[in-house]
Formats: sequence, structure tokens, C-alpha cells
Amino acid sequence: MSKIHAAITAVHGYVPDYILTNQELETMVETNDEWITSRTGIKERRILKGEGLGTSDLAVPAVKALLEKRGIGADEIDLIIFCTTTPDLVFPATANILADKIGAKNAWGYDLQAACSGFLFGLATGSQFIESGKHKKVLVIGGDKMSSITNYQDRATCIIFGDGCGAVLLEPNDEGNGVIDSILRSDGSGVAYLHQKAGGSVKPASHETVDAREHFAYQEGQAVFKFAVTNMADVAAEVMERNGLVADDIAWLVPHQANKRIIDATANRTGVTPDKVIINIERYGNTTNGTIPLCLWEWENKFKKGDNLILAAFGGGFTWGSIYLKWAY
Repeated sequence: MSKIHAAITAVHGYVPDYILTNQELETMVETNDEWITSRTGIKERRILKGEGLGTSDLAVPAVKALLEKRGIGADEIDLIIFCTTTPDLVFPATANILADKIGAKNAWGYDLQAACSGFLFGLATGSQFIESGKHKKVLVIGGDKMSSITNYQDRATCIIFGDGCGAVLLEPNDEGNGVIDSILRSDGSGVAYLHQKAGGSVKPASHETVDAREHFAYQEGQAVFKFAVTNMADVAAEVMERNGLVADDIAWLVPHQANKRIIDATANRTGVTPDKVIINIERYGNTTNGTIPLCLWEWENKFKKGDNLILAAFGGGFTWGSIYLKWAY
């Protein structure tokens, strides 16, 4: 009996209409287009505007389009794993809020938080439910409204982040396609370099924390860059080596869109040529959990059944990982 793999059978994404350009950022903080582009590769990013809108509102159009594309109803979904750093509320889970909004009456769900690596962690987790035979249809969503925790007075971080969401549907596959292998890592000593200072149980919200602007993403860029550029590249190479893959075997490298220089380093480490590296950071910036599924969505029509894809990410805290999957359609 052939092994059951968890295969992606549909993918879709959504980004808000509002475009925040480098030129507009020049009016907000001391920066310029050349400085931003040369250091990050980002030209513009999307921002969710409107009162009372959260990350689930980014997910609704992405998931509804995915279900329509696959030709199934929301009531057929068994499980929703929502990978996000910016949940609608501290509780309940954004996965539960989303399930109600889309009418997924038969699904249970939860949120998964692993910063920018969250979508990979969620994909690996969701695949286990499929492989076990427990579930037949698992939604894995990666989305963030990063503008909600971005300090637009801090020129080091406000240039990086954008809002967006992508979703994939996992289903059983007995043809050898789907998630083949994953290597996931975490190192909590990295918390000092990339975190949100207040809003958790250690430092609950107060007048003082709000006045000190401690409810925004804080990053020590150089320390994060050094760790990310090495570890994201190494883990992508490691998953290839473990599965006997060389650069010529890889159809596409799908890296987390944090920084163009980190993407280039990962491509160089794996030997994958630039024409096989998926990049959209110039248009969306770093959407955290949204970057990899948005890349899959935008390149979907270029993938061929059986293509070898290497996914790689690095996130705050620190978290990092890589997944080897074979495209199923």
C-alpha cells in the first residue's frame, strides 16, 4: 500500500488594495527609495485600511476563492490551522472567527504562532493530520495585518512590513506528491533581537506601555540578518541533502520574503539559479506568515505536477525551517 502524503490541492491569496510606496514612506520617516530598495528589495507594500478590520478579513476572500476554485463547500473542511502573528483578538482563535465568517460548520481549528516561519510550521502540522488518516481536508492559512504592530515612526522596521494572506488546502495523495519532508528549528535565545515588548502576560498593556510605543514589532536588524542569512540557507540545503536532491532537481525555491539579500543567500547556498527563485518582495514587502502562500498563489500556473519545491523561512524568536514538497497538480 502506497504511503499517503498531504498534497496541496488548491491555493489562493489576497492583498488589500491600498499601496504604501517607498515615496510615501519618505514623507513619514527619514528614508528614501534608494536606501530601502538597496537594503531590502522592497518598492511597495499593501496595507489593510478601515475601522474594525483584522487578519481574518484578509483570510476570508482568500479562502472563499480557494474553495470556489476547488469546487467544495466550507462545510467540507475538517480543520483550520491559522498561522498568524497578528490575531484578531488575544482569544478566541482567529481560526474560529474565520470558520464562522466562511461557514465552516464542521471544522475545528486553532492559531499557530511561530512568527515568519509560522506557515511552514502549520503546513508540516497540517500534513500530519492528513497522513494519519484522521482528516481529509485541512486548510492551512498564513496571514498577517502587520500594519497593526508596525511603528511608522521607526524607519528601521516600518519599511519592511505589509499586510496579506494566503491559504492552501491539504488533501490525501497516494501518487507520491505532497509534503515529503520537513526540517523545523527554534531557538528561544533569539527573543532579545526580534519581539513585541508589551501586550503579553509579562508586560500587559498599560498607559506606560502605550506611551512608550511598546506594542509594535521591535527588531535589531543586524543580529537578525546574520542569524537568518545563515540558518535559512543552511536548513534549505539540509532538507535537499537529506532527500538526495541537487540544484538541478529543484523546479522552484520558495523563500520567505523578508529581505532580498537573505533570499539571494539561500539561493546561493542551495545552488538554485535565479530563474527558479520565487520573489515578490518588491510588491508586498514582508507579510510575515503570508509570504510563502502568496508566492505559491502567484506562481501557481507555472507549477507542473511532480515539480520539486523547496520552501524555506526564518522568523523572530528565533524560528526557521524548510519543507520539501512535490506539486500535486
